[in-house]
Amino acid sequence: MLKQIRPAIVLLLALTAITGLAYPLAMTAIAGTLFPVQAQGSLIEKDGKVVGSSLIGQEFKDDKYFHGRPSATVAPDPNDSTKTVPAPYNAANSGGSNLGPTSKALADRLKDDVDKLKAESPNAAVPVDLVTTSASGLDPDISPEAAQFQVPRVAKARHMSEEQLRQLVTANTQGRLFGLLGEPRVNVLALNLALDQVAAK
Repeated sequence: MLKQIRPAIVLLLALTAITGLAYPLAMTAIAGTLFPVQAQGSLIEKDGKVVGSSLIGQEFKDDKYFHGRPSATVAPDPNDSTKTVPAPYNAANSGGSNLGPTSKALADRLKDDVDKLKAESPNAAVPVDLVTTSASGLDPDISPEAAQFQVPRVAKARHMSEEQLRQLVTANTQGRLFGLLGEPRVNVLALNLALDQVAAK
């Protein structure tokens, strides 16, 4: 029996050391060398201070900033641990709302959001990504159309020309990966940082 147990224990220890220690350390070292920014979380800094990540959205409520997609993430209610409260872009609790197409709560929220956006720009069609949440609730990007839709509001709040802001949106629009994969997109945090920089001049 010892003949059978001993090789099994040795194999278990060897595989644990290889797959649980050596391999993760090697991959971490390789990633840190080849992709240092991505390996550290794709962090974005302003004046030497980390202000966010290009991979995780943030909530911007002020009219002078571009807004991202709605987020359905939640956090425990501090007053009642059996309930949750909205916590937009909560990376610790990533997920969608799980509300289906027949949900009255979803229909009511969508109607309210569309009405608010139509009040901003009555003559423009509301881009779908400004009223729908992503599956993760953390999407940092919006479509170029969603960014352009918000230009009149931001221009009014900043006392800037719409043309200047439209050029800024275009300059911050990322194309398809390799010209084929995905859709054109605008990172909201990067756009708002560029906006602050232009407004400060």
